[in-house]
Amino acid sequence: MSNHSQADHPASSHSQSDHRSSIKSTPTRRDFVTAAGAVAGVLATGLPKVHAASDNVIRVGLIGCGGRGSGAAVNAMAADPSVRIVALADLFPEAVESCRKSMESRSRFADQFKVTDETCFVGFDAYKKLLASDVDVVLLAAPPCYRPDHIEASVEAGKEIFCEKPVATDPAGVRRVRAACELADQKGLNVVSGLCWRYDKGMQETVARVNDGQIGTIVSTQADYLTRPVWVKTRKPGESELMYQCRNWYNYTWASGDHIVEQFIHSLDKALWLRFDKPPVKAYGMGGRQARGELTHGNIYDHFTVVYEWEDNTRTYASTRQMAGCFNQTEDFVYGTDGMAKLCAYEIAGLKPWKFDSDSVQMHQAEQDEMFKAIRGERERINNGEYMCDSTLLAILGREVCYTGKVMTFDEIANSSQSLVPEGLETGDLSTIKAPSVDVPSPGKYQHPKA
Repeated sequence: MSNHSQADHPASSHSQSDHRSSIKSTPTRRDFVTAAGAVAGVLATGLPKVHAASDNVIRVGLIGCGGRGSGAAVNAMAADPSVRIVALADLFPEAVESCRKSMESRSRFADQFKVTDETCFVGFDAYKKLLASDVDVVLLAAPPCYRPDHIEASVEAGKEIFCEKPVATDPAGVRRVRAACELADQKGLNVVSGLCWRYDKGMQETVARVNDGQIGTIVSTQADYLTRPVWVKTRKPGESELMYQCRNWYNYTWASGDHIVEQFIHSLDKALWLRFDKPPVKAYGMGGRQARGELTHGNIYDHFTVVYEWEDNTRTYASTRQMAGCFNQTEDFVYGTDGMAKLCAYEIAGLKPWKFDSDSVQMHQAEQDEMFKAIRGERERINNGEYMCDSTLLAILGREVCYTGKVMTFDEIANSSQSLVPEGLETGDLSTIKAPSVDVPSPGKYQHPKA
């Protein structure tokens, strides 16, 4: 379960009551950047039942020990001097060893990294062993195929949660996560999402100005995430097909969701944010696999272009590509009747030009800072459940319209029976589990399952 290395409303006429929860989503009006402590997805419910300001230590466990998980652990220690990283869990022993070695080499955190041999857990059930320990907080950074299991189990165990994006690779998994987030509310737990742009001060200010009308009425938005290919791991001698897919997880749709879900979700989340977290009605698109290489390297696409249409007839034109030797760009453009905004540049052009020029905490650090403030009772409790689920569904919708070549609605995806992850992985008994198909989806032939 090694995590990935890392290198967005008029009342809708279509019903979403069957998949939308009561969890509050991101405040997007102007006051959410000026109110004290107000950041992404807050839900005010009073002080937490544990970790009052007098507590000396917050014990943290990391599930998923790759690059992003290790980074989250560093951010957690930097967020609060009383944080102690006390346990590590991953499918692969080499990931745990590498993470532990890296952390132990950081003299700055020598008093905060307290992992021992006894608190290192390996295997498909490693997360269960970590959750059975006395950790207070879990950082969930394993591949997204495991996220529903990990979030459900963490809530059941009463742990405070930071979870990386996306929350699942299929609609069935998203529904499980949404239900778990509702239970987290009942238990008074924090659930903080790794959709980190929501915690970026410059992005918050830019989106707030757009949503306050500084560029007039939004006409359309454009999301570009044009970048390089990701890693491919070679097969080890004697390695089974299933274990190879688990280790090479990014390159398989069932494990990563494809790069439109695993990576492009950041841009799509901003598109959702710009619509006051109201999902689109429908989408269509095209994509394919031209430069990925042979099927021994997985079955995901290397490019997608999707058109999302909202109830008010505005559209987001979304493009993502992972290819070498091509023009690269990561930017979100918002076109309005009175101007244009470039979100990642934090700037607005038009009748009311503006440029963000204040200092800002790096967004991965900011999300951890806010989580530990909430855990300490220094700000409102956070539950990002609604928008992290809807943004995942938005990305899955984009994937499925490109795989099928069809027009599909958001509600179709939200209520779909699609479930991609093999059952029983958490048992570790691989003798009864068949490796998923590596066929590349062919538009016009690929069929999305009915609800």
